[in-house]
Amino acid sequence: MKLIVRPIPDISPPVIDSRTAVIRDPSPFIQGTLAVDFTRGYDTFQDPAGRDYFGPQRTLSRQLPEPKVWVTNMAQALVEVMSGNRPAPQVSRWTTPEVYAVLARRNAVSGRRATVARRALVRRVRICEPADGVVEACAVVVDNGRVRAIAMRLTGVDRRWVVSELQVG
Repeated sequence: MKLIVRPIPDISPPVIDSRTAVIRDPSPFIQGTLAVDFTRGYDTFQDPAGRDYFGPQRTLSRQLPEPKVWVTNMAQALVEVMSGNRPAPQVSRWTTPEVYAVLARRNAVSGRRATVARRALVRRVRICEPADGVVEACAVVVDNGRVRAIAMRLTGVDRRWVVSELQVG
């Protein structure tokens, strides 16, 4: 076997003389950052902070889960929060801050009571859709031997139902 010796290739970059080099104008679209337009026709002059574009987005009914099943499960969860059987932060994602404040306060008050509560049971749910992406619902709930009514308004926000109004009787 014969060994062949070859020279190492020169891989150093070519020398550029700054006095004779031609500097091309950079493209107006290359500015050192990724040029992506997130607004797609959104008027930033009307809303410079982008609150309307990047904030919560309204969702239509066809993009949301079945409201009757959702109201049944949510009514159960809300009664459990108000009776102290479930921590309030579990429903914070599905309520507005105003509704959550009321629920958290009722949860704290019920935690001071020493009574043993039985599990609440949702008996009946009725829903009405006054507008696309809005549901008004009422539920009949048996809570610790008492029959109660819950009325709530749900709005479609960011592809989920959010309880925006709540009334417990």
